[in-house]
Amino acid sequence: MWKNIDELNRHLVECCRCPRLVEFRQRVALYKVKRYRDQDYWGRPVPGFGDINAELLIVGLAPGAHGSNRTGRVFTGDQSGSFLYEVLYETGFSNKPRSLCPGDGLELRNCYVTAVVRCVPPENKPKRGEIENCMRFFDAEFSLLKNVRVVVTLGMIAFNTFVKYLKEKGMWNSGAIPRFKHGKRFFFGDRGVLITSYHPSRQNTQTGRLTKSMFLEVFLAAKEILS
Repeated sequence: MWKNIDELNRHLVECCRCPRLVEFRQRVALYKVKRYRDQDYWGRPVPGFGDINAELLIVGLAPGAHGSNRTGRVFTGDQSGSFLYEVLYETGFSNKPRSLCPGDGLELRNCYVTAVVRCVPPENKPKRGEIENCMRFFDAEFSLLKNVRVVVTLGMIAFNTFVKYLKEKGMWNSGAIPRFKHGKRFFFGDRGVLITSYHPSRQNTQTGRLTKSMFLEVFLAAKEILS
């Protein structure tokens, strides 16, 4: 449908297919939290970010209300992003340990980051139809990222959505869809490897459900597979 990632993203950021998400993303951008009241919010769908020749693809859930929905770059400007990019830096997939805003000089190396839903959902809970609406963008993106060999899904919804997508494409090689569990590996396509992880949300990281060492192990495993 789209010839390259840039063309895809130009269409993606104009999407208004989900009325509930359009209303919410715009409301969040208008009624800002106090600490960001002097900033202009992005308030639109958030495209993927990274190296278009990447072998590692990271799939998250959706933009954060005052992170990506504010900055316009995936996993940027909130605690989840800080947790992710610090580990990407330590494993060599990023040139910087922090993702603050577009134009901050951050570059990803052999890594691309995206999400199954491109607009911030209320309570971080997208509806099934909203996920399905966004899959046309993910399908195009995944097809254009031709070198991907390892996929890391962040959280149960990203995992279930990606596995469902693989099954529909005839690329799932691991039998029935298993229950989500952190740190598992599955095979897809000719040589693809899927690694599961808890999402680096504040709820998971502050409670110790996902520690930095657990998260680091996921990306060290990805790096080893790609070496």
